[in-house]
Amino acid sequence: MNSERTGKRGNYAVPLMIVAAFALPTMDAFAPSQTSSRLVHTSSINLLQMTATLREESTASSPSAKDLGAQPVVVSAEAEALSHSETTMKLIPSFDLFQMLSEEEGGIIPHTVAGNAMRDETILKVGTPDTLEGMKLNEYKGLGGKKKIETLPDPFSIVEKELQPFSDSIKELVSTDQPILSMAAKHFFEKRHGKRFRPTIIQLIAKAVAACHPEDITGDRWENSGASKIDMEGGKVTADNHQGSEVWRKQAQLGQIVEMIHVASLIHDDVLDEADTRRGGEAVHKLYSNKVAVLAGDYLLARASVLLARLENTAVVQIMATALESLVAGEIMQLKSSPEELLQMESYLRKSYYKTASLICYACRSVALLGGHAYGSTVATACEEFGFHMGLAFQIQDDILDFTAAASILGKPALADMSLGLSTAPILYAAQEYPHLRPLVKRRFKEKGDKQTALEALYKSETAMDKAKQLAQFHAQKAVDALLRLPQSEARDALLRLTYVVITRKK
Repeated sequence: MNSERTGKRGNYAVPLMIVAAFALPTMDAFAPSQTSSRLVHTSSINLLQMTATLREESTASSPSAKDLGAQPVVVSAEAEALSHSETTMKLIPSFDLFQMLSEEEGGIIPHTVAGNAMRDETILKVGTPDTLEGMKLNEYKGLGGKKKIETLPDPFSIVEKELQPFSDSIKELVSTDQPILSMAAKHFFEKRHGKRFRPTIIQLIAKAVAACHPEDITGDRWENSGASKIDMEGGKVTADNHQGSEVWRKQAQLGQIVEMIHVASLIHDDVLDEADTRRGGEAVHKLYSNKVAVLAGDYLLARASVLLARLENTAVVQIMATALESLVAGEIMQLKSSPEELLQMESYLRKSYYKTASLICYACRSVALLGGHAYGSTVATACEEFGFHMGLAFQIQDDILDFTAAASILGKPALADMSLGLSTAPILYAAQEYPHLRPLVKRRFKEKGDKQTALEALYKSETAMDKAKQLAQFHAQKAVDALLRLPQSEARDALLRLTYVVITRKK
């Protein structure tokens, strides 16, 4: 994905993000409800060679794919092939680049391919001491140790001033002349800010990346390109010139784009799941109507697409468009998983990647590219690996809290996943211990008494919840390990603390 400017704005790719087609509703739909690629130089490799190589690498890196049944499909293989040209590539999913389960649980370390090859632990820190070298989360209070996490910088304080105008500016970005649609689209950006988890990560990653000198990578391999051209003195982003720069602005705008995509997915999910609440308030479709909610979600995705194109990096466009496709794949996987797949921990983690981690990890790698680092660089690889494991740790902890926190604390209905017939890590571990739960999981708790039986077994189990917590901690530690490949900085250390917060939070 060659991200250098061509001198003609018309040459930039504009993503067409279409999740689903809906018939245009009548104006009655706008009444409130009565209920409250990256582009590459290909002189030495042609499209068929590139596609075959990538498919071979991806297949080789996932020997457990047969165990997971059919892959969630958004478009057919034939349609996907037609969309390729000599300047495009198909990204390898992060779960084929990084480890999903520990070796003790049967996890497999993926083969080395372009997206995960550069993982040297010292190359970015030569001559720079790191006081947190070898950090282990289990050394800190709350996870078995005695150290205080408060000795590390507070992640939210560092970016607080930068995120203060976040809601106001994002509301302006999604404004429309249609009042009801505008109100629906702005709903989540008004009073309920949520955790601002993703924008916080992106701002901190941007600062951490600014402390990394671009690597001297040569050759015409696709993974050596993708970096934005840096129009700054010296042609490099540094910790000193980053704040307030054009690079900083584009990275911050990526945070807004990610939040738009995330909120759009929440609005659409709530329609599909018939949820009543979200972030402690009424869901958009309950305030207005299903049609307005669907259109509001579509509108947010359309605005995100326009803003994404304006980042002027075709590599980032393809990466983030793939993240959007992953969200759809996750929803399809959730709806269409076979009974056997519903029992598999790998399938659960893959769905969690599609629905949660993909947006975070692709955004993290994109931040690195916008900061002048090549797709396959040590910096960009560390960023995606961190985002992958952080996203999974976040989702697993969410799934644990679904059984341990009240709805008033969560901001959404408790036991929501079981109500949808879904089994998450705690229930899957309970099913490993109690075989009588397996038929219940496979039939999605559809029979009377199924949910109660599953809950009784979970709370009776002495290992299920602990194993789920260990899985979250496994991914959190992997996220820490990836961050530790970056040179020490206040932002990097704040991300380390944020990783701890993710798996110790109570809401």
